Amino acid sequence: MKRVVITGAGTINALGANVPQTLDAMREGRCGITQLEIKDVERLAIQIGGQVKGFEPEAAFNRQQLALYDRFTQFTLIAAREAIAQSGLEFSGELAARAGVVLGNSGGGMTTLDENYRSVYEDGKNRVHPFVVPKLMNNAAASHVSMEFNLKGPSFTVSTACASSNHAMSQAFQMVRSGMSPVMISGGSESMLCFGGVKAWEGLRVMSKDACRPFSANRNGMVQGEGAGVFVFEELEHAQKRGAEILAEVAGFAMTSDASDIVMPSKQGAARAIKGALQDAGIAREDVGYINAHGTGTAANDKTESAAVADTFGAHADKLMISSTKSMHGHLIGGTGAVEMLACIMALRDGVIAPTIGYEELDPECALDVVPNVAREARVDVALSNAFAFGGLNAVLALKRFH
Repeated sequence: MKRVVITGAGTINALGANVPQTLDAMREGRCGITQLEIKDVERLAIQIGGQVKGFEPEAAFNRQQLALYDRFTQFTLIAAREAIAQSGLEFSGELAARAGVVLGNSGGGMTTLDENYRSVYEDGKNRVHPFVVPKLMNNAAASHVSMEFNLKGPSFTVSTACASSNHAMSQAFQMVRSGMSPVMISGGSESMLCFGGVKAWEGLRVMSKDACRPFSANRNGMVQGEGAGVFVFEELEHAQKRGAEILAEVAGFAMTSDASDIVMPSKQGAARAIKGALQDAGIAREDVGYINAHGTGTAANDKTESAAVADTFGAHADKLMISSTKSMHGHLIGGTGAVEMLACIMALRDGVIAPTIGYEELDPECALDVVPNVAREARVDVALSNAFAFGGLNAVLALKRFH
């Protein structure tokens, strides 16, 4: 099997318009969760989110493109441009024929859907724009990335709620590792911060009105975010031949299903995914130094994830650093694992552990080192990225520091 490395990274999210800005914010423990600036926000019970502010689509796309691109597609293309530029790759000939893109997304073109429902039901219009369907479909971002960068290999979208990005990246990893494709562009995106998107989530009664406080005893729910994270997954030999800079090595992954409840998480399902990722990577549990937790800030998720980590790692759990960057950028649902991958790369490459901000009070059921409030410097050789989704779908990726 081929060894797989990451040679490019890109993002736009509430913490920054690119990777350097995002990592600076994570190092500083800066919060990107603010008051929402959306239409009819006064009708919402939840009025905060990790919203991308100051974003000017017209600066990145022409009028014809904007007619085709929902906000989640715009975010994806911006992140993909940064990642591919960093990688130094140009796709033509045989490479273009075999390289592809697999992205995670949950809500699709929610902004487009919301705007057009308003147009038909509120404004009484009988026609919508002919590009509504191409804009709102979940695979729109993957398709436009493939077209912009001439990627003619496997291209598709994975939609598994909050695990979408990790599932997508695991599929990209598998394709490169197996030799199917020498390069895959992968990650995920989401933009559900519109009236209809937030209103729907309000109904679940899992949202916080004031802050995301993962693992803190006084946590009171999750906070949505938006944005994208995109990475270049490449065969190690292919990358080395062209002298590419290597950010991290992707070593293993595992996927499990709880097969028990549509919204309540299972400790057993999460633990099996973590153990499976370690086994697939050939990594001993004692070698893991950092876990980027799913850490939503809900009562059920955080204690279940903590129990799964404790069961999996035993005595080593007390030596692990585990943090939830959702406390800073919010929960990007289908795109969240992609933005969180940046924190794993920062831990491995820079020796900086992103903090769990908003932490105020110890919860005995979450008695782990959650790197509270302040980033930490530490050498990390192995990092895990956890994603545990509604529907009981779990996806864990294992990464190694490349040397």
